[in-house]
Amino acid sequence: MDLSQLKGKYDAIFSLGDLCLASIQLKKHNLRPYSGVLDWMASLELSKVNLLLENRFVGFMNYENLRIIGYADDCICVSDDGYNMVSNHDFSKEKNTLQYLGSYDEVMEKYERRIQRFLKKMKTARRILFVRTEGTLEEAAALQDVLAKLVKHDFSVLLINHAPVTGIVEKSWPLEKVCSIEFPNTEKWEGNNELWEEVLSGIRLTK
Repeated sequence: MDLSQLKGKYDAIFSLGDLCLASIQLKKHNLRPYSGVLDWMASLELSKVNLLLENRFVGFMNYENLRIIGYADDCICVSDDGYNMVSNHDFSKEKNTLQYLGSYDEVMEKYERRIQRFLKKMKTARRILFVRTEGTLEEAAALQDVLAKLVKHDFSVLLINHAPVTGIVEKSWPLEKVCSIEFPNTEKWEGNNELWEEVLSGIRLTK
C-alpha cells in the first residue's frame, strides 16, 4: 500500500504506539478527538500489541502483572509485564507510591471506557486508520491479519519506522493494508514535524 492510498476520510483514527509520538502528532493535526488505549503507553514490541488486539485486551494491566519501576516526572512508572508495556502517565504521585497504587481502580475505569469505545469502533466504523511507529515487516503482516479479524469494515495502517534516511522514504512492502514509510531518526520528537504534516495532509475525520 502506498502513501497516496491513505488519503481521504476516516470514521476513526487510533494510535498503536510505540510511544506517545503518534498520538501527539494526531492531536496536533486534529485527528484525535478522543484518547485511544495505547496513546500514552510505551509499547515497544509490535508483536505484543498484536497479541493484545488478538486477545481483545483481556488481561491488559491486570494487577498481578504490574511492576512498579520508579518515578516518571509527576507520575509513578508502572510496567504491565504480561504485555511488556509501560504506563508513564496514569499513576500520579499524589495518589500512588512506589509501594502502593492507590488509584488503580480509577485508572482501570478509564481504560475500560477506552477499550469499549475502541472495540465499538472496530464494529461500526466504515473506515479506520491505525498509526504506529516502529515495527518489522513480519510484525506488520501479523498486525494486518489480526486487524482483519477485528475490524468489520475497511482499515489501513500507517507504519513509520525511524532510520538513517533523509526525508520520507516509502517502503514497498507486499501488504495490502499497510503503508510503510521511514522518517529520519536524528530528532524524531520535534525534527520531523514537517514530514508528519506532509504525510497526514489529506487525511480527515468524518464528523
